Amino acid sequence: MLAAVSGDNLAGLLILLAAAGLLGGFLSGLLGIGGGGVLVPVLYEAYGAIGVPEDVRMHVTLGTTLGVIAPTVLRSFAAFRARGTVDFDVVRRMGPWIFLGVTAGVLIADHASSVALRWVWVVFGTALAIKMALGRDDWRIADKLPRPPWLEGAAFGIGTISTLMGIGGASFTVPLLTLFGRPILRAVATATGLGPIIAIPGLIGYVISGWGEPGLPPLSLGYVNAGALLIAPLGVFAAPYGVKMAHSIPKRALELAFAAFLACVALRFLLTLI
Repeated sequence: MLAAVSGDNLAGLLILLAAAGLLGGFLSGLLGIGGGGVLVPVLYEAYGAIGVPEDVRMHVTLGTTLGVIAPTVLRSFAAFRARGTVDFDVVRRMGPWIFLGVTAGVLIADHASSVALRWVWVVFGTALAIKMALGRDDWRIADKLPRPPWLEGAAFGIGTISTLMGIGGASFTVPLLTLFGRPILRAVATATGLGPIIAIPGLIGYVISGWGEPGLPPLSLGYVNAGALLIAPLGVFAAPYGVKMAHSIPKRALELAFAAFLACVALRFLLTLI
């Protein structure tokens, strides 16, 4: 059900969400990543600042983040599709397993504690930070994608973990495809075709699983907070400024900056657990 609206809490929430949207958009443009990796830690702090109970705080953060990135990944997919760079054979092969992974992720999140969800971020956020710090787009394992059931199993894992982290999955999908011979641009474009299969079902799942939960912030539908409607346009507004700054910084420096950012996020979550 929709949470009751308190005037003071609503004003504070809107201010913090506006700041989160601007910061998330700027950092997304600066670091060249999707919004989920940036917005999860920002929203987690914002909801903590207005007193959202710890037992639902991480769930609301993840659900709201998927609500923000859903229209973004759809727009990105439409743009890449218009340019003909999406590999629909890969989308058709991985898509159903991604969806099953998202379903599993929602079910796990529904029964998982906030502590468990933060541990997911600590473990996989650290892995992503290491990948960004050490990885290269020209690394290869093979020239062809793995045969069944290996790619399908990887897709299931990507769907599950992405849902538990509140991200669109590109951080995992792009390295997987480039490691198996796909050019980086085609890998990125194909990842946008898989992103909606994560974001939209994940969004719906967090609405359903959080329906009627006590302690939700104002203007919440399940674990999805309507502040997403505020964050999305502000993020779009701020992103070009990050992009402008990014063009004056070497690509490798940006990769290291994102790795450092993810490491800080993982450390921040770790400190809440010890």
